Amino acid sequence: MSDFGIEEQNMTEFLKGKVAAVTGAASGIGLATSKALIEAGAKVVLVDWDEKAVHEQAEQLGSNAVAQVTNLLDAASCDAMVPEILKKTDRIDILHCNAGSYISGEMTEVDSAAIDRMLNLNINAVMKNVQAVIPHMSEIGGGDIIVTASVASHVAVPWEPVYSSSKWAVNCFVQTVRRQLNKKGIRVGMVSPGPVVTALLADWSEERLQAVKDAGNLIDPSEVAEAILFMLSRPRNVMIRDVVILPTNFDI
Repeated sequence: MSDFGIEEQNMTEFLKGKVAAVTGAASGIGLATSKALIEAGAKVVLVDWDEKAVHEQAEQLGSNAVAQVTNLLDAASCDAMVPEILKKTDRIDILHCNAGSYISGEMTEVDSAAIDRMLNLNINAVMKNVQAVIPHMSEIGGGDIIVTASVASHVAVPWEPVYSSSKWAVNCFVQTVRRQLNKKGIRVGMVSPGPVVTALLADWSEERLQAVKDAGNLIDPSEVAEAILFMLSRPRNVMIRDVVILPTNFDI
């Protein structure tokens, strides 16, 4: 693979000719990352379960955006994701496993079905997507896999025990599979944001959300996307294993 380094290229073109696939791409961090990747010259496959939303976003982003409807919580749909993308694009240079869900609150009050759904989406789907893309990236000579983790990957956040546990599992997965794949030319890393203005905070009350915004304790999805571009822009002899990006006033 060619060097992604931006030192000798224009930043807007350093991913020209590359193909990226982004899960959870119809909103939030996934959408912001898709936009940033397209601006950097890549063709991006926007993967999401919301058929209407993902087609609308792909249409708005132009000819370098391709819609892919995949329900990562459906085993057959999840298994079909990588083969279906390859039929549309012939290659995947970058996989951003971003789709996820969020649960907070006391363990005694958490719905058990919501726990199953979150663990399947936050952990199992990530593992399956990565497993599915490895043979292809090995065949083309390398690639980049980036997983959206969380600051909760590093800290036992007391008000979100299920979510924190899922992200600790993601951290372990990324750091172990990274060691398996680095000799294949496949870089594996994760981006660990603090609180971001996304649909994952949908269960927050308006009062709580506004108070956190007013205190400067939320960041924008585009700021996470910029961190991902930084990771991808490093020369191939450099790997960023984890970027922790926090609001300045976030204290945890």
